Amino acid sequence: MKSLREMTVGEIAAYVAGHLRQNGVNVVLTGGSCVSIYTDNRYQSYDLDFIDEGGWGRKKIAAVLAELGFVEKDRYFIHPDTTYFVEFPAGPLAIGDEPVWAIAELEFGTGLLRLLSPTDCVKDRLAHYYHWKDRQCLDQAVMVALDAEIDFAEIERWSRHEGMADEFHRIRALLTPPI
Repeated sequence: MKSLREMTVGEIAAYVAGHLRQNGVNVVLTGGSCVSIYTDNRYQSYDLDFIDEGGWGRKKIAAVLAELGFVEKDRYFIHPDTTYFVEFPAGPLAIGDEPVWAIAELEFGTGLLRLLSPTDCVKDRLAHYYHWKDRQCLDQAVMVALDAEIDFAEIERWSRHEGMADEFHRIRALLTPPI
């Protein structure tokens, strides 16, 4: 197996998630690292945000990650052989106030990675744009929308639910690949 230094964001995420899963901790990758994966690193995130689906708690997670050489520093887990760091934002797995039901899976040489689907990744980035006016997250949503197959009807439905129908219609053209 490659060293951590040589692994891509997806390979490291799958490696970490697989080790956690072998120890009974089921996680889903969210956030900017999903953008990195879906855009072949045109957007680069060094923060691997995992949501712990079982509520195992930080102590168990820290013990499992220590087996891989990760150490806890503040709210992150770092490893001396990589610039990527691991974080566990509070659950539950949701975008806005809606739970995420469908989880995507990608296979890497280092294992299986469960992560937000491209559609949910776009919704996640749009949530940051809609509610906190984070323009960088809008740019990330656009990158994923242009690179991956997404469900525009679902994004529009979710945007309406979030009270952002007008904003969605204003930015929809940005999310649509040119013909």
